[in-house]
Amino acid sequence: MSWDAPTGTLADLCDEVVTLPVEASEVVFRGKVWDVRRDRVDLGAAGVVTRDLVEHTGAVLVVGLREVEGVDQIVLIRQYRHPVSSFLWELPAGLLDQTGEPPWEAAARELAEEVDLVAARWDVLADAYSSPGGMTEAVRIYLARELRPSPQPHDREGEELDLRPTWVSLDDAYAAALAGRIHNSGAVIGILAAWGSRAQGWRTLRPYDAPWPEHSAYRP
Repeated sequence: MSWDAPTGTLADLCDEVVTLPVEASEVVFRGKVWDVRRDRVDLGAAGVVTRDLVEHTGAVLVVGLREVEGVDQIVLIRQYRHPVSSFLWELPAGLLDQTGEPPWEAAARELAEEVDLVAARWDVLADAYSSPGGMTEAVRIYLARELRPSPQPHDREGEELDLRPTWVSLDDAYAAALAGRIHNSGAVIGILAAWGSRAQGWRTLRPYDAPWPEHSAYRP
């Protein structure tokens, strides 16, 4: 019974990266961006199960923060997402699809490409899995501060052509996330994490190059 389950503490709350035995693995679909892999994995007492999963490169997101007349503001973008038929408010973000590029450099590149900003101060704000039941995507969300305009504005094209940055107070973004007005999961996590970290004097921040073993490419 869950009512009688033990009571844990902060020390207990840490996800564990493990690799259970995989008896067979094959790519059953190759897509334009991502592939679908089918694994037969041994769960021990639960037996051997077959799981289809999307192989994803992972992504980085950026909470770009500035202060204007004593008010903390973050930059958001509004972008159309066809799978959910919606224009979504999102954080500047991008895929980890360039071989050998460290995650924080990818985050800086995306900040410049999507909203024409550069930052002098970077910290890790939060890490997450987008949908761990069906895809490998691991995301890392950075807090970027000491912002300034990029010396060379990026020439956007394609689906990024209509991106328009908007500054909003962190408090308003927090209220919008709690009210169900923002639905991009990375944006919701980043906004809530930034608001919560600020409430604790930013003590929860981690170095920009903090270990990230949850992403398969950065495990020891």
